[in-house]
Amino acid sequence: MKEQLMKLLESRKQEMIDIRRYLHEHPELSFHEEKTAQYIIDFYKGKDVDVQTNVGNGFGIIVTIKGGKQGKTIGLRADFDALPIVEETDVPFKSKNEGVMHACGHDGHTAYLLILADCLIQLKDQIPGTIKIIHQHAEETPPGGAKSIVESGVLDDLDAVYGIHLFPTDPAGVVGYRSGNAMAGRTYFKLIIQGIGGHGSSPHLANDAIVAGAYFVTAIQTIISRRLDPFETGVVTIGSFDGKGSFNVIKDAVTLEGDVRYMDSDTQEKIDKEVHRISKGIEAEFGVTCDLTYVSDYPPLYNDPEITANVIASLKEMNDPDIKDVIEFPKFSGSEDFAYYAEKIPGCFFYIGCKPKGVEKAYFNHHPKFDIDEDALLVAAKSVGQVVCSYYELQ
Repeated sequence: MKEQLMKLLESRKQEMIDIRRYLHEHPELSFHEEKTAQYIIDFYKGKDVDVQTNVGNGFGIIVTIKGGKQGKTIGLRADFDALPIVEETDVPFKSKNEGVMHACGHDGHTAYLLILADCLIQLKDQIPGTIKIIHQHAEETPPGGAKSIVESGVLDDLDAVYGIHLFPTDPAGVVGYRSGNAMAGRTYFKLIIQGIGGHGSSPHLANDAIVAGAYFVTAIQTIISRRLDPFETGVVTIGSFDGKGSFNVIKDAVTLEGDVRYMDSDTQEKIDKEVHRISKGIEAEFGVTCDLTYVSDYPPLYNDPEITANVIASLKEMNDPDIKDVIEFPKFSGSEDFAYYAEKIPGCFFYIGCKPKGVEKAYFNHHPKFDIDEDALLVAAKSVGQVVCSYYELQ
């Protein structure tokens, strides 16, 4: 079966590219992917599969491929939402939706998985088990789509789950992996500091919220430098400080927003405790009031070591000209809601190099000039197809 699958995928490479380009031209934001979802649903019309729509808190789609024999059930996931970014690439299939762009590769994720799924459908009589294709909405915007799909119960029968992400750090043909803690969890926070406004000439009659906010910005950085073990991974970022006003007016209130990154739940709890402690300290020190919103978005992504070891072994023994190298990736401080699947189901989320040909340094994901080498689509399809065959020990 493996040889048949690889030949089928090779024969449909251009179709993957065409699908990716169509989706790239018609991007939709998280929780608004109605037309994209319909495109995916239409792709499966007339095929011998079960299709569940509107799964979770949006346009999630689960396609169930029942094999010719009873056996274990695995899931393959790809996301399909885009970002609120004005595209700056110079490609003929540039986004037609102004201010919306597939700047993270989700168009490629969906394109490869559609074709891989179709090829698996053609060969399903040889599969000793069931494969659930997870077309997931809203990865980019918390609370995301993954958590709600998991909570819906439609994946309760999975024995393993797999996903990939296109990254332009390496050229097409390179597959990256990371066992254990692989990607960071993320928490969003907003702090509103309420003081007393006044005239710049009479600071004693006011209570300057900007001064209190500036102290918070400095103090919160000490969480990483003075509260975490040097070998722990943690990042605290203040991305917004809204204190604009007149130059001679003491601001009565400011709003700060930021995020926190961490690689495990213990670090998450430490940072959580310290942010709240500093917020309370600001109130006592400056006589202001602090309204803190602190919301955990996505948990750290943990790749099951045994599942990941099997993925690595199967890819390294593949001996395929399109898979040129299989390498260990460093931990990545970005977050990914595939983590919700991996919290409940043993899984592996790995990486597919897609650095465009002829460039020394590619634009990274979420950049308005982000682009991919479309050869990476076949690499993704073959890699995941190989993992499927290896899981079921299909030759």
